[in-house]
Amino acid sequence: MAVNVEELLSRVPKGLLICGEWRDSSDGSTYEVENPATKEVVATMASGSSADALAALNSACSVQDQWAATSPRERADILRRAFELVHERAEDFATLMTLEMGKPLTESRGEVTYGAEYLRWFSEEAVRDYGHSSPVPEGTLRMITRRKPVGPCLLITPWNFPLAMATRKVAPAVAAGCTMVLKPAKLTPLTAQYFAKTMEDAGLPAGVLNVVSGESASTISNALLADARLRKVSFTGSTAVGRSLLKSASHNVLRTSMELGGNAPFIVFEDADIDQAVEGAMGAKMRNMGEACTAANRFFVHESVAREFTRKLAKRMGQLKLGNGLDEKTTCGPVIEEKALKNLDKLVEDAVSKGATVETDRRAVKKPGYFFRPTVLSNVSSRARVMREEIFGPIAPIMTFRSEAEVIELANDTEYGLASYVYSEDSDRLWRLADGLEFGLMGFNSGVISNAAAPFGGVKQSGLGREGGAEGIEEYTEVQYLGIRDPYANQA
Repeated sequence: MAVNVEELLSRVPKGLLICGEWRDSSDGSTYEVENPATKEVVATMASGSSADALAALNSACSVQDQWAATSPRERADILRRAFELVHERAEDFATLMTLEMGKPLTESRGEVTYGAEYLRWFSEEAVRDYGHSSPVPEGTLRMITRRKPVGPCLLITPWNFPLAMATRKVAPAVAAGCTMVLKPAKLTPLTAQYFAKTMEDAGLPAGVLNVVSGESASTISNALLADARLRKVSFTGSTAVGRSLLKSASHNVLRTSMELGGNAPFIVFEDADIDQAVEGAMGAKMRNMGEACTAANRFFVHESVAREFTRKLAKRMGQLKLGNGLDEKTTCGPVIEEKALKNLDKLVEDAVSKGATVETDRRAVKKPGYFFRPTVLSNVSSRARVMREEIFGPIAPIMTFRSEAEVIELANDTEYGLASYVYSEDSDRLWRLADGLEFGLMGFNSGVISNAAAPFGGVKQSGLGREGGAEGIEEYTEVQYLGIRDPYANQA
């Protein structure tokens, strides 16, 4: 059933959420949210200032002790109710995501399912935050370790997965007993605002989750990172911004979780099922129009199957239907903004200037939004920008290789280390590649591997820490050790 967009937008809060109250910014500032498929303004939001950020932190700090003292079961029940409410409002969330980010409704609905799973997963993990008890080796003490909430957290989410990135951070913080200030991306704040309202409706007490969006991310984050009461920052976004946040976080020695950039290799060996590999490539490359840190960025295809793979991938990419994501027939939406569109054009131009061949239709798109035709490039040079930089768009550059050792070296030749993908029918190769590839995630004969039950995160300059899985709640806790005199220690 189609959602009435105007009526939906009227139900989405446009203000700042501070201590359970949706309010205007302290200086009256606002900013606009644009639909990238039409360039039309869809909402005007309150733009938070540094004063608003500190007010939100005041709110989080004022209820931290009370929230930490709630039972794990109470926190679990709130998250479970939130999970159910997100599913009840699935079409609302999907419509909002498509409206402000551009992805097709089918993909937005998939994100609702994926994002909601973090609420369910951490509702279950909330009551399984185990400690440990044992005697020390000398037998003089009884050792107990326990986990305590780290304290007030700053959660900074990106624009490309506006629901899932919010649930992936908020859910474990709630489960662990932490209070939060959520800073959603200014390009896509509507979904996060609606999610915060949903958390309220699920029974989350006032002040536990505060939301401050704004025109200037640094105005908000700098004020919070300078305050010693903040104890953790979790950020998903570019490596450049992550480095800056890490530097600021060092002043107060904050716990940090950084999910940063990616340059994922997609490796197709000579024994791969090529049709299966093409299907996997479509998922790994074209999910979110390629605007994902896990997106396949560099395609390395064995020279013996490169022509077949390239031909089939180009055909599949060329069949995608560009359009407004609200149209059910659309299978590829716009990219997020004009700056991204111009960069994609430059990446293709650079690759072609270095010898690459365009295998797909490159005619200009005659639509009002920020549309870029899905593009496959063959004969790509290792010197091309598309092989060195995170593309964040629907471009698939293909290089060939001859040996396993060669492709491992090519794949690792990047400062990033988030996702990687391998297609082969050799099960032994799975373990050799897992050992050889310097990436936090590896998909073997699968192009979509993110799951709430799995630890998500990278190595090298792709980040620190893990989100999701059993590891996810640990990021929001500190370990406390109790050394208790053993009453039987001297009874030898």
